[in-house]
Amino acid sequence: MESKKFDRGGHVKMTKESDDDNVIFVGNKAPMNYVVAVLTEFKKSDEVVVKARGRAISKAVETVEIVRKKFLSDVSVNDIKIGLENIIDDKTNKPMDIPTIELYLSST
Repeated sequence: MESKKFDRGGHVKMTKESDDDNVIFVGNKAPMNYVVAVLTEFKKSDEVVVKARGRAISKAVETVEIVRKKFLSDVSVNDIKIGLENIIDDKTNKPMDIPTIELYLSST
């Protein structure tokens, strides 16, 4: 199956990996773009995962709260996972730790 991964510029690139059908990756777009993606995914599945890293973390939280407060009041956050992703900086070739978040949503 194809899955989406971020490249260094925050763009999404497609890779062959595990089943990520119900995962929304938050990046540089406006929060409402991701809200629509989450709502669309809830039509296909009862569970959706919203993932972000770095500066997009606050946008991921905003996306989930817009979905919960304005569109689907029966959606709950089941789990939140935080972590660090170690990458090599393109300019300095030094390792960097980038914060990550995964928000697990379900429709009750």
